[in-house]
Amino acid sequence: MNRKNYLLAFILCMQTLFVSAQVYPVRAKLTDKNSFSMILLPDPQSYTKFDANQPLFELQTAWVANSIESLNIKGVLCTGDLVEQNEIRIPDGVNGNQTSEEQWRAASRAFERLDGKLPYVICTGNHDYGYQKAENRLCHFPDYFPSERNSCWRESLVAVGNNYQGIPTLENAAYEFVTDTWGKILVVSLEFAPRDEALEWAKKVVDSPRYKDHKVILLTHSYLAWTGKIIEKENYKMTPANYGQAIWDKLVYPSKNICMVICGHECEIADYKDNVSFRIDKNASGKNVPQMMFNAQTADGQWFGNGGDGWLRIMEFMPDGKTIKIKTFSPLFALSPLTCDKSWRTDSYDQFDITIE
Repeated sequence: MNRKNYLLAFILCMQTLFVSAQVYPVRAKLTDKNSFSMILLPDPQSYTKFDANQPLFELQTAWVANSIESLNIKGVLCTGDLVEQNEIRIPDGVNGNQTSEEQWRAASRAFERLDGKLPYVICTGNHDYGYQKAENRLCHFPDYFPSERNSCWRESLVAVGNNYQGIPTLENAAYEFVTDTWGKILVVSLEFAPRDEALEWAKKVVDSPRYKDHKVILLTHSYLAWTGKIIEKENYKMTPANYGQAIWDKLVYPSKNICMVICGHECEIADYKDNVSFRIDKNASGKNVPQMMFNAQTADGQWFGNGGDGWLRIMEFMPDGKTIKIKTFSPLFALSPLTCDKSWRTDSYDQFDITIE
């Protein structure tokens, strides 16, 4: 091949690369190149309950998978309510047009984008239990998310608790993340309205000599109200059950190393500020414990709309080992030049810093 042909081949190759490269008007970046991040996915139930919405949840997890390197993503947290109804055979068209099996399959399909690439931590929500929502502790979560599912869990999954049947499942589980700048982080996920047995299991794990020096993040579905108050009680038939205040009193407050609580669940047809909340309380050791609630399922102003406009949160762990920058971002809006100017929520309740003590 002569020099001219080599040059032509090179140009054609570069054109092919250029044509195949996706045009993404807004790409999220780290504030500091030495940071790492975790991605928070809010309740996806309104994505999975309608077949037309299900690709939007896959868009979120596909975006995460494509951003692993650029955002140095260590893991993904999901606040639960993977489905609208755990055990329904005839959809009513209002609470979704999908059977429960179709909803669970959709949630599972979305997380397939992350299998073998990232550890993800999911807590179960009220809609994931019972027949419609939490009449009992019947739950199909273990059927679709067994511990063998994601090869990344072989390194990160370090403890598993028993469900209401006495069977070890990921409804109660602990995941370890080893970092250069933050040391070792333990993320503990709890079932919805955890039983005393689940709280006792979690306490035993976080207090154990192996994890007593870890920074522990607690992930549970129902904890904070949109008003910022810790939830004291909810009217679900499921019993026994512990809600927000009991979780704080029995597990978080006495703990020396639970440094943050994250939840979802609370949602209103209201402005963004009424679907998020944040508060700080001191634990028994006098340390501040930040607590954050994030939900987005009515972001488009409807209970039965598109499921949440693609909103998620980027949690950037700064290299100082104590600051987490929270940013609220929509991969859906970021995809188009016509909507990319709306891809960030920048009000003080959606973009802020958290200090971990």
